[in-house]
Amino acid sequence: MTGTRETIAAARSVVVKIGSSALTSMAEGLDVSRLDALADAIEARMRRGSDVVVVSSGAIGAGMAPLGLRRRPQDLATKQAAASVGQLALAHAWGTSFARHGRTVGQVLLTAEDIARRANHRNAQRTLDRLRSLGAVAVVNENDTVATTEIRFGDNDRLAALVAHLVGADALVLLSDVDGLYDGDPRKDPAARLIPEVDGPEDLDGVVAGSGGALGTGGMASKLSAARLAADAGVPVLLAAASDAASALAGGPTGTVFAARPTRLSARRFWVRHAADTSGGLTLDAGAVEAVVGRRRSLLSAGITSVTGTFDAGDVVSLHADDGTPVARGVVAYDSAELVGMLGKSTSDLAPDARRPVVHADDLVAV
Repeated sequence: MTGTRETIAAARSVVVKIGSSALTSMAEGLDVSRLDALADAIEARMRRGSDVVVVSSGAIGAGMAPLGLRRRPQDLATKQAAASVGQLALAHAWGTSFARHGRTVGQVLLTAEDIARRANHRNAQRTLDRLRSLGAVAVVNENDTVATTEIRFGDNDRLAALVAHLVGADALVLLSDVDGLYDGDPRKDPAARLIPEVDGPEDLDGVVAGSGGALGTGGMASKLSAARLAADAGVPVLLAAASDAASALAGGPTGTVFAARPTRLSARRFWVRHAADTSGGLTLDAGAVEAVVGRRRSLLSAGITSVTGTFDAGDVVSLHADDGTPVARGVVAYDSAELVGMLGKSTSDLAPDARRPVVHADDLVAV
């Protein structure tokens, strides 16, 4: 067993994401037997001493069959209608399945705003932590009945990585209808090779990532993105087939593992990079770009050439080079109206109350 696999096998806090295709079928909706098998594997892991948070896709898929829908809806209203039916069925099914083990389930519905806004972020964190401390299983899903961008965003791979950071997880397990990462599409290329471990970006050279299937909207591309995101949080990832859940959660030699980065971003810098919405933008001259990106210095007003959008002090803004290329994100210390009068001015030319950095280095991350 490799070091990364050992870390995942021994993890005390685990987030398990389950894809739509692992829980639902186009004709029948929720497959209770598959859900029971997953609950059994998760319960076994919990009985070995791990806290587990489940991120469950499948709400839209679970609502399709009861509504007589034969294919995944494309319009937003029908997606939300299917999700409203499916979320009820999904939560009930998880509750019934875990009740066989005497385990209580709590449903936690999140939107991107709950992760992006710091106050909501903390509230979600406290709820998940308390459920875990009470011995319950938190089943997290995107709140697709009211969300808009979340449904267009894709499935829950990214949400699972954000939740892993939110709860300080030691490992993230992504379970779907694929048994690992291949260097090609094994459905089309019999010579495609399974990649058992990814230690860094160089291990992904030549890998082609595809999109999702009929029931889900993710795919290998979203799983790779989620693995990279989790790596920033210092969380190792296992990608495996849902049918191999028992082995995957028991530390068996299945799927592909992604090593975490040796140094993790601080919680605040991770939030700025991955979770926060941007409220506007600042365009920087070449010297400021080099200082911010190359030397990790604070952004001063002298290096800013223009302001776009409307924002308040404390919002997250995007920083761009003069050709429009995004180079960083950061928490701005002034509102947009204040900054307009500060553009290009050196610190000595500003009023005493306007001499602090526009974006402090501790609140800034390159992209």
